[in-house]
Amino acid sequence: MTPREKQIPLDQIVPDMPLASLVKTPTQGRINLYARASGDYNPIHVDTDYAKQTPFGGTIAHGMLILSYISEMMLSAFGSQWLSTGWLSIRFKLPAPSGKQVKVTGKVRSVERVEKQAKIICDVTCRDKAGNLVITGEAGVTMDTAVTSN
Repeated sequence: MTPREKQIPLDQIVPDMPLASLVKTPTQGRINLYARASGDYNPIHVDTDYAKQTPFGGTIAHGMLILSYISEMMLSAFGSQWLSTGWLSIRFKLPAPSGKQVKVTGKVRSVERVEKQAKIICDVTCRDKAGNLVITGEAGVTMDTAVTSN
């Protein structure tokens, strides 16, 4: 299935509509793969012995790895329109420890139709299992009004 086939039809997108949430666990294996892909081998991410000696008590996920989970949620909601017109404005609040679940949520804040496009702004969050904010911010996407169904 392509990203466009998965997107929510534009005529169904309304303010206060929740997006399908995700629950992810940034395992050490996934963190190591991200380190390899990004070239970021900071020991707080990949060296468990070093990380145990820090205030975090263990390794933490790269912030951009956790941010990618928000992008995954937006891709599921808005398909290829997210890939071509999406943007994020976020703040990192807390680290995400290796092996600990995070929940990604989003809600449509506004839908503004202008000519043949709709600008959609969403509030997005990522929280740890205790409910603490890991990431907070907003995401936006511009959709063509001609793209109205799956």
